[in-house]
Amino acid sequence: MTFLKRISFVFALAAAPLAGAAPALAQTAEQKGEDIAQRAQAKGKGFGDSLSSGQMILYTKGGSQSERRFNAKSLEGQGNNPGASLLVFEWPGDVRDTALLTYSYDNKADDQWLYLPSVGRVKRISSSARSGSFMGSEFAYEDMTDQGAAEFNHKWVQDSGCPVGGGTCHVVDRTPKSRSGYAMQRVWFNAANLYVVQIQYFDRAGKHVKTLQSSGHKQFQGKYWRPGKMRMVNHLTGKSTDLLWSGYKFRNGFSANDFSVQALKSR
Repeated sequence: MTFLKRISFVFALAAAPLAGAAPALAQTAEQKGEDIAQRAQAKGKGFGDSLSSGQMILYTKGGSQSERRFNAKSLEGQGNNPGASLLVFEWPGDVRDTALLTYSYDNKADDQWLYLPSVGRVKRISSSARSGSFMGSEFAYEDMTDQGAAEFNHKWVQDSGCPVGGGTCHVVDRTPKSRSGYAMQRVWFNAANLYVVQIQYFDRAGKHVKTLQSSGHKQFQGKYWRPGKMRMVNHLTGKSTDLLWSGYKFRNGFSANDFSVQALKSR
């Protein structure tokens, strides 16, 4: 899915210098972070389109839970055409046919629309509303977007053990270039395959407010990595939400018409 597509990121600008040659300049932390982000994004390109099924499980602070089920599809951006994703709830009945459509751009803020079957209308999600809860979950609307490298400034922090799944991770701080509910995000990229393992979210006061952990990654078509589970924990409320993904299929023949606002209205 577009919002599940995730992001890209070396250690020196050149190989070791030959004897007598001037030494190569080391990358700054900012250059290194940008390089990691760009490489991670490039590694995820070329999938065309995808289809998957999902469960959203919402947990209260006390451990009570409720469940929702949905289908999701995405279309990779090409040229001036944005990437697109469409998530449609199927169960339970009170949310059936509720749908979120997202357009992801490289050079401007993303667009989002929510279809509400109870009133039969499409609501555009304003930039000021994207920090709000999506469907009562701990995921905000902006968490459901592509989070492309061009949308952030990056700074490498360190390489360390991954908090999920083992191995080594590149730890990179990224700050949004446009309006966001977060002042900064600290991202753990699996060093071997460059998929996202963890994101910590910080508010404008520098407080760590939420953590996303992605696990159960599998590789498809020998290239594309997708998670089996994404858990978002809200440290302010004690609530959490799991997104469980299955049934990934690629190259389904989707077109831009399958992701139009008009098609959303005709649901």
